[in-house]
Amino acid sequence: MDHLQSMRVFVKVADLGSFARAAAAMDISNAVVTRHVADLESRLGTRLLNRTTRSLSLTESGQVYLERTRQILDELEDVEQMVVARNHEPVGTLRIVAPVVFGLHNLAPVLQTYTQRFPQVVPDVSLVDRQVDLVEEGFDLGIVAARQMRSASIVTRRLTTGRMTVCATPAYLEKHGTPTRPEQLMDHPSLSLPSEYWGDERVFTGPEGEIRVRPTNVIIANNTEMLRQFALLGMGIAVLPSYLIGSDMARGRFVRLLSEYRLPQIEINIAYPSRRHLPAKVRTFIDHLVEHFSQTPNGQLSEQPATDGQAQPAAASASASASASASATSATARHGAQYPASSDAFDGSEPLPDLLDGEREPKAVRPGVRSRTSVLSSL
Repeated sequence: MDHLQSMRVFVKVADLGSFARAAAAMDISNAVVTRHVADLESRLGTRLLNRTTRSLSLTESGQVYLERTRQILDELEDVEQMVVARNHEPVGTLRIVAPVVFGLHNLAPVLQTYTQRFPQVVPDVSLVDRQVDLVEEGFDLGIVAARQMRSASIVTRRLTTGRMTVCATPAYLEKHGTPTRPEQLMDHPSLSLPSEYWGDERVFTGPEGEIRVRPTNVIIANNTEMLRQFALLGMGIAVLPSYLIGSDMARGRFVRLLSEYRLPQIEINIAYPSRRHLPAKVRTFIDHLVEHFSQTPNGQLSEQPATDGQAQPAAASASASASASASATSATARHGAQYPASSDAFDGSEPLPDLLDGEREPKAVRPGVRSRTSVLSSL
């Protein structure tokens, strides 16, 4: 008899605890199920199942064989699905979910190059800052921070790691001074995420070991893009992810502070419901994501234009921004937002007031002065 089919029948009998139920589930007769199991036992020279008129149980050998057989069948199915997926043209709608700020600053170049390679796939992008159930909400895959993914049923694959960077504008530092040790941050106004994100303290690791600092918050916001805008206005010192401020650092809008000290990193993962039966559109997009981010140094995330995925030189950025915005990706975002053709199209080159009227000058906040607004909504 077919050895692989006999293995499948045996696993089904063990899972369901009944020859009859296994036969019904596999749409074959009881006699065929019995012959498959008997053939396996004869081939192995040992009994796999203890049978009585009322019960069915695995022998010790049967338990060992079941565990290894299940692994073999799963791996075989994965290989077959991989081959099938690679032999079929990716088509259809690809539902993607990602964090708002990471998506706005880093996904447009990836989606542009992917849709150029696979024009029959239509990315449907949702940007949200909340826990997402990929299966329940019907997403093909998600891009998530490692701390957001707790489900054991979700498959994850590491995509990139974002450094957390202490930064401020040159104008702010010229006016208020430059901290050289973490403890000195308490003498400066801090622009911070709510405590439920990273706690009330910032934990630095440096030459002398671990240092814990409780910042002097003047503004708290649950969106790092908004904190970036406040920092660009010279309102204080912020701790922001590298994928958000890569272009700012390259163009001199921000100065990196406390470079001898390290904060915990953010691990960004790809998450998808199952590695089995992956459609070609999902598998190819996962491969494309990994390839793209493996070629982009962590410190240069969000610097690259969508046209070629390479970092944009700082000196040429101003003139390149207008011309690059003429191209567009075919991705759509759920809340009516369209992905820009380049990260420059939404890199916050100017703080929010300058975007609105082009005249208002940023005003620095005096150390120790608390803003009336303590909590801001997500953008």
